Amino acid sequence: MITTIFWDQDAVVILDQNELPAQIKYVRCEDYRALVQAIKTLQVRGAPLIGVTAAYGLALAVWKTQAGQAALDTLYDRAEQEFAASRPTAVNLFWAIRRMRNVFKQCQGLNQSKTARILLDEADRILAEDVSINQRIGENGAALFTEKVRVMTICNAGALATGGYGTALGVIRSLHQNDNLQQVWACETRPVLQGARLTVWELSQDQIPVTLITDNMAAYVMSRGEVDAVIVGADRIAVNGDTANKIGTYGLAVLAAYHKIPFYVAAPMSTVDLGMSSGQGIPIEQRNHDEVRQIRGIYVTVPEVSVFNPAFDVTPGQLVTALITETGIIRSPYFRSDR
Repeated sequence: MITTIFWDQDAVVILDQNELPAQIKYVRCEDYRALVQAIKTLQVRGAPLIGVTAAYGLALAVWKTQAGQAALDTLYDRAEQEFAASRPTAVNLFWAIRRMRNVFKQCQGLNQSKTARILLDEADRILAEDVSINQRIGENGAALFTEKVRVMTICNAGALATGGYGTALGVIRSLHQNDNLQQVWACETRPVLQGARLTVWELSQDQIPVTLITDNMAAYVMSRGEVDAVIVGADRIAVNGDTANKIGTYGLAVLAAYHKIPFYVAAPMSTVDLGMSSGQGIPIEQRNHDEVRQIRGIYVTVPEVSVFNPAFDVTPGQLVTALITETGIIRSPYFRSDR
């Protein structure tokens, strides 16, 4: 299994995903601010992994300080705010922050050393639970198919985006293990190419059959009858099933509906925002314009051209065939905010 993050003595070690697939490079982060920056710059990415990283970062902030209780509270508040501001769309980030905050509150009156250990244990649990949850998502999703299928996906919702195994790619892994996977169509995922760089690399590591296409080839591939299902991940799911995921996901959902292809969203229940009634309220992160102007640091257009670069789009719930979660398959009407 691909290891994306782990604790090593007094530091958090992350797999630098900006270096893939050219090299496998691990970065040792001895200050929580390095992890905040890693989230912002996509060294770590994917909603579940962002949450795991923030959990370890909050533990690291306390681990590294010798402050007394009052100063420790201030430090923790500051670290929490910095992580919360790092990626606004991924709700798993805020779920992990809340969970760590509840543990931190229970540590009031304990010394710094004991508090740090308890927070680190909680981060370890979040990581382990994420892997287990993803495996259940994979099993539940694979059970939807009884024959070999050809699956299309976008971005990377695999082990690289999580603590391990993956959400959308977790379903694909389970299908492969069940000998029910014929083909994966991986959209390249402009502008940062997570599909080309990460999904293709990850699936290749497990000898899972994958074919890379540019994003604008999806309609043609579907029209040829070569796609049986589209399976994607999610960064936030509203109560009505509206789903924020990597930019381009909405387009795939529209194409799938036209071609009568089922469109599945695979995500843990922690990605569901019960305080969000619809996708209209989901904040959409706007990223650096040079992500569009350049490919791997080389300009492909006029350097000064105006750019619109939303990192995500929102797929309406009515275009989602079902949500694949660790608790099972969820279909419309999805959720109630009073659950």
